[in-house]
Amino acid sequence: MYANVRDDLQKTLDEIKEAGLFKPERVISTPQSASVSVPSGDVLNFCANNYLGLADHPEVIAAAKDALDRWGYGMASVRFICGTQDVHKELEGRLSAFLGQEDTILYSSCFDANGGVFETLLDAQDAVISDALNHASIIDGIRLSKAARFRYANRDMADLEARLKEASGARRRLIVTDGVFSMDGYIAPLQEICDLADRYDAMVMVDDSHAVGFTGPGGAGTPALHGVSDRVDIITGTLGKALGGASGGYVAARAEIVALLRQRSRPYLFSNSLAPVIAAASLKVLDLLESAGDLREKLAANTTLFRTRMTEAGFEILPGEHPIAPVMIGDAAEAARMAELLLERGVYVIGFSYPVVPMGAARIRVQLSAAHSTEDIEKTVAAFVDARAEMKG
Repeated sequence: MYANVRDDLQKTLDEIKEAGLFKPERVISTPQSASVSVPSGDVLNFCANNYLGLADHPEVIAAAKDALDRWGYGMASVRFICGTQDVHKELEGRLSAFLGQEDTILYSSCFDANGGVFETLLDAQDAVISDALNHASIIDGIRLSKAARFRYANRDMADLEARLKEASGARRRLIVTDGVFSMDGYIAPLQEICDLADRYDAMVMVDDSHAVGFTGPGGAGTPALHGVSDRVDIITGTLGKALGGASGGYVAARAEIVALLRQRSRPYLFSNSLAPVIAAASLKVLDLLESAGDLREKLAANTTLFRTRMTEAGFEILPGEHPIAPVMIGDAAEAARMAELLLERGVYVIGFSYPVVPMGAARIRVQLSAAHSTEDIEKTVAAFVDARAEMKG
């Protein structure tokens, strides 16, 4: 039987490669940092979500080492059986205070967090209204729910209002949006979203994975940036980007929402507890964030410098101030070729193409970090210019 399946699968793989959509995985042999080693040598790393440069911070590493001695390697169980330690409860409390929410529940990833919310809170009597560019984990989570589904155009408040009117007969209405859209770097207009939610009696959920740690006052994310932390009912996020870069996710929300998730959320109930090493290191990250104003300022300065230099060099950069800086290429094969030429020039970036982004909207998604130096950025811009010249022949 598998011989026939194998041929079909190989045909699909060949088609992906021929279309320029194949996504190879590059192996690095060093810790995550502004510079990493790959088989071809040392390269500047401009593709990681290591926004504050904390993935290899010595205090975070030391906290993780200490945690191994104190709490062990793993829980070998789910939370409600024998998988909860005091370090888990402490982290949940710290995240709640940091994000301005009543309670927090930890997950093994933000993908699981988003996968566990909708099915638990909504059923066929309810409606979820989702931004068209929301992360795949939100889309998959919504699919698990029996709620009516409505989609509004990215950040289009007139379209959101129209969808809210369509959903007016539902028992519960939940608006869900990314705080920052990961492929574009656009920030959701949360003030306007919360205003519409008030007008149409809806709840608001924000996936703030690409904001927490460096956006808004103290790095508390897009709800804090827009001054609506007390008006957002659910915040999901990750520990795997600015908050240390390991893994793990969370839902920070109203107390009753978190309490119900503990009882009914399947990814929480049937997944092993977050490793205590990650929980302890994440607590150290939250300590560091209290005095990380200089890192946030450096990240903002690096972002401005890169966006300015690339625009001056004639590249199309999607507008914004976020350290996600998409360099628009268009053709998938050209984006992949550009990424390879940049690697040859000592710059590690990735070409993004369909189905991660729309067909014909391929790009190099450059991600700035506070760990990058001015020289790193200038070298990267020069590499882009040189690679473009070679492609034009």
